[in-house]
Amino acid sequence: MADEVSVLVEGGKATPGNPLGPALGPLGVNVVQVVQRINEETKGFAGMRVPVTIRVDPATRAFTLTVGRPSVAALLLKESGKEKGSGKAKSESVGDVSLDAVRGIAEAKGSELFGRTIEEKMNQVIGTAVSMGITVGGADPRILLKERLAARGRR
Repeated sequence: MADEVSVLVEGGKATPGNPLGPALGPLGVNVVQVVQRINEETKGFAGMRVPVTIRVDPATRAFTLTVGRPSVAALLLKESGKEKGSGKAKSESVGDVSLDAVRGIAEAKGSELFGRTIEEKMNQVIGTAVSMGITVGGADPRILLKERLAARGRR
């Protein structure tokens, strides 16, 4: 049975230090090789935290990587060009994303989001924008979400 290590790393910036080195060292795998491979596979997610699972075969010390997708929050921050959300999301906006960007995030996250339709998934992304203090298309996402839900109820 393979040993498994799951970590969150910044895209393209994994290091042999914490948390990878101490977790992988006892498994007998070449930590530097693992880090290089993680950095290669996550470089497209620079500036975002990415979930990575490393499976190590104890007999051969061979490893396989599974790279997940960044969170909706990380994707919203990237789209808005911000490093973090608002500490006062109800009263303070920190950035803006377009409705097209919301659709793109909903499509990228796909089956990870609840909902059957792209509209339902977009509403979840907008809900995350609400909690982060990010406006959508220059509008308050709370109002936009209420309008979208009301329009859906009329169908």
